[in-house]
Amino acid sequence: MTGERPIRVLAVVGARPNFMKAAPVVLELSRRPDFVVSLVHTGQHYDERMSDLFFRELGMPRPDANLDARSGTHAVQTAEVMMRFEKYLLALDPMPDAVMVFGDINSTVACSLVATKAGIPLAHVEAGLRSFDRGMPEELNRLCTDVLADLCYVTERSGIENLAREGKDPHACAMVGNTMIDSLLTHRERARGQFAALAATHGIVEGRYGVATLHRPSNVDQRAPLERILEAFAVLSRDLPVLWPAHPRFLSRVKEFGLSERLAALTNIRFLEPQGYLDFLSLTDHAALVLTDSGGIQEEACVLKVPTVTLRENTERPATLEAGGNVLVGSDVERIVAGARRMLELDRARIQNPPLWDGRSSARIADDLLARRSSLKRRAE
Repeated sequence: MTGERPIRVLAVVGARPNFMKAAPVVLELSRRPDFVVSLVHTGQHYDERMSDLFFRELGMPRPDANLDARSGTHAVQTAEVMMRFEKYLLALDPMPDAVMVFGDINSTVACSLVATKAGIPLAHVEAGLRSFDRGMPEELNRLCTDVLADLCYVTERSGIENLAREGKDPHACAMVGNTMIDSLLTHRERARGQFAALAATHGIVEGRYGVATLHRPSNVDQRAPLERILEAFAVLSRDLPVLWPAHPRFLSRVKEFGLSERLAALTNIRFLEPQGYLDFLSLTDHAALVLTDSGGIQEEACVLKVPTVTLRENTERPATLEAGGNVLVGSDVERIVAGARRMLELDRARIQNPPLWDGRSSARIADDLLARRSSLKRRAE
């Protein structure tokens, strides 16, 4: 502590993918006397049981406020978060020196707009990632947030390159690594300790099963790609049992498209309820293969050295491709099957950790914020 007043940071989360990115940053700032950190949950994901479980497992403090924005169309949800966050923010006394947002969800861009219009410096954790697919709502959220951000905390080299190409001031950008990997490395051993019970519950053997997730609109909101993916899984599951935590969006579309019987016929696939953080980390860590359309799961599997098949034509995490642990296959049956079989033969020892994915990213963010103390105070005052 330098004798100056602490830097007031308001961290905002809204959905479960945010929690793993935010938890280590909030905990790191809370440990340091140079910071006072508060936490707001917009309520974009409002399953209390799952949210409470994630907060508890990650060791996060209870949010100072839950805005309870809930769901709706993208426009309705974004507008609702903006209205509720603005009311909360403008009532604060004193105001924060910085608002910190995470990832690429609707809450991220909504709170970024509110903070910027209120004249409060904005820090974006996981800045610069690009899929170059503007059909993805997350891509639009990323682009808008990075334009507004005063501080861009970047997870991988592609993020720095993307921001430079878009004209972002390089002094506003810092390569810090991946805070989600901070969470993974902190909790991995605890998660591994749960595998014996999980194996008994699900009837699996370490290294002899796959883990699948599917939720992106491009895969589940149209019948044709969803049918192709199910066909590919029918082939793969003949030789490899698969655990599949089923996203509500996926289940809803299966019912809507009349595919329930086809789903029931996948006898070597076990559909699970949404999993807590530690359980899912344990299942992924011990799997032979991950099949997913999630960005964050690509990153986690890369560090766990679990070969990954990404059911997309693009990824905003190219570091996972460069590391050798991930392959893009889209929703084509032959590409999915061939990609999965190829990755099952991969020597996991060849999968590399991307630079700075070492569990120290949150400390780098705290150090950088402290180095910028004077500029943050000028903006806030």
